[in-house]
Amino acid sequence: MQRFTTLLPGLLTLYFLTSFGQPRTDSFLTKRFAANQNATFQRVIQHPETYRLQIIYTQINRDKNNVPTFTNYYFRVDSTEYFNPASTVKLPLALLSLEKLNNLKNPQVTKFTTMQFDSAYSRQTNEWYDTTAQTGYPSLAHLIRKAFLVSENDPYSRMYEFVGQQAINQSLHARGYLDTRITHRFVRMTAEENRHTNPVRFMQDDGKLILAQPAAYNAVPFDFSRTARLGKGYYVRDSLINEPFDFTTRNKLPLETLHQILRSTLFPNSVPASQRFNVTDDDYRFLYQYLSQYPGETNFPKYDAAQYYDSYVKFFFRDSVHKQMPDGVRVFNKVGWAYGFLTDASYVADFTNNVEFMLSATIYVNSDGILNDDTYEYEQTGHPFLYQLGQTIYQYELTRKRRNKPDLSRFRVPYEKRLNDRRPVVKDVDN
Repeated sequence: MQRFTTLLPGLLTLYFLTSFGQPRTDSFLTKRFAANQNATFQRVIQHPETYRLQIIYTQINRDKNNVPTFTNYYFRVDSTEYFNPASTVKLPLALLSLEKLNNLKNPQVTKFTTMQFDSAYSRQTNEWYDTTAQTGYPSLAHLIRKAFLVSENDPYSRMYEFVGQQAINQSLHARGYLDTRITHRFVRMTAEENRHTNPVRFMQDDGKLILAQPAAYNAVPFDFSRTARLGKGYYVRDSLINEPFDFTTRNKLPLETLHQILRSTLFPNSVPASQRFNVTDDDYRFLYQYLSQYPGETNFPKYDAAQYYDSYVKFFFRDSVHKQMPDGVRVFNKVGWAYGFLTDASYVADFTNNVEFMLSATIYVNSDGILNDDTYEYEQTGHPFLYQLGQTIYQYELTRKRRNKPDLSRFRVPYEKRLNDRRPVVKDVDN
């Protein structure tokens, strides 16, 4: 068990440097999990290596002044065991994008300012318009909405292009996340093409140029000395390659790092200043809204509320049956799914019962060992397990005694109400 309370910045950084490669499991969680006799849940818990399972649960306790203390419990957490982070990388990219915007110190450039992407290298594409935005143009705010609400992929690639590959990795490493790497967009490109990022322009409403960012190139090499090869085969188009799939050069975001980045977003004062992102109070409110708002509440984009239901990206409250969220509960989170991996990093706030906790987990559901065949057991095993995990912790939290009732007002944010207009809904996005 690792307790975070008043660690000095250097000590917390040292923790991140020395904790890697040390698998941890706490008896507290094994005892909790034994009490849930759901068959799918127990099958995974009893064979965690098969499912490459990792879990972090953070208990939050408040003092009389509402200052939180965090106690982490682990189940088979090992940063050296690779999992594909998929769309979870959209959280640090959103934070780094807002930070870069703020560091420009240009009052004409805000997260709502029109930004346009040009092309300057092989396979780069333009993006000058966005018909799902109220203005009809891209902006950082709209990219973040789409990246969070239903986990669209193009916004991630655009934020990657805005911040730049070199700056992304240097910024994360400077915060102590040394075992993290972001190497590619979510489009098919070579390693060299991913080192090049697009020119970006910020425009006034009348079309006048405010600021032009030139194309960039990352000349700094990555450390790929630790290999990551999974499965027994994979498909390239219609051809089966009978050898493990190589993730060595792909994005990497260990679960502890993801969990800590989410904590730094929701509880910035609980982490050292060196780990905080340079975002404003208004940025925090914006992030909290779209980390927790439902697609069906949102007007731009106007997502199909039937396809993108309330729990669509709330894995700890979603399975094939549970599509609505409990009354009074909001989940501030980021999920990802790809190559048979399902991952969720969540902060759960129950405003009715004054309950809060953090929970992150990743699971691999690919029983045939073949990647890129689209026959992963997301619905049969992955989502049912994560739902049972979430409910196991949530039900425990509902009964856990607290010395002080938490004041959760920081997380009470206003949400949109879907307008009844005739615009067509957005369906089948690439996520």
